[in-house]
Amino acid sequence: MEWFNVGKIVNTHGIRGEVRVMSRTDFPEERFAVGKKLGLFKPDAKKPIMVKIASHRKHKNFELVTFEGYPNINDVVEFKEAYLRIAEHDLTELEEGAFYHHEILGCTVFSTEGQEIGVVSEILETGANDVWEIKPKQGKLHYIPYIEDVVKEIDIDERKIVIEVMEGLLSE
Repeated sequence: MEWFNVGKIVNTHGIRGEVRVMSRTDFPEERFAVGKKLGLFKPDAKKPIMVKIASHRKHKNFELVTFEGYPNINDVVEFKEAYLRIAEHDLTELEEGAFYHHEILGCTVFSTEGQEIGVVSEILETGANDVWEIKPKQGKLHYIPYIEDVVKEIDIDERKIVIEVMEGLLSE
């Protein structure tokens, strides 16, 4: 079974078993909803500890979460640096034209003229729009904004993306 990151536990919060989570999802209200089950992967662990969300609230730039059966800081202190992941079968369908990061990463990028540019190696969340890091077979990395003017076609099944190469877009 495949697992996908939705957050990282960066610290505890208070003494009542609350943990501070740095969210890695566009859907925190859904992913951290009360009753939701997630896999908690401690560093170097091969198998997750299955946890169920008991409470969730937003605080500054973090999600504050408690888990059923872990009511005290002493129960959760060992979870620092652990990742919270969702099972593939729990992923929800996205609206037309929206994609999960794991669907885009590893896709080969071509120009509208058919020239291979490289492979999507990283997705940077900048706020306004995502920026895709494209790794060519040789040379410098390219950074492509995920906007309509640039990204013309995405074929997840073929692992292929077509972009409009505007002047100055690609690194020399």
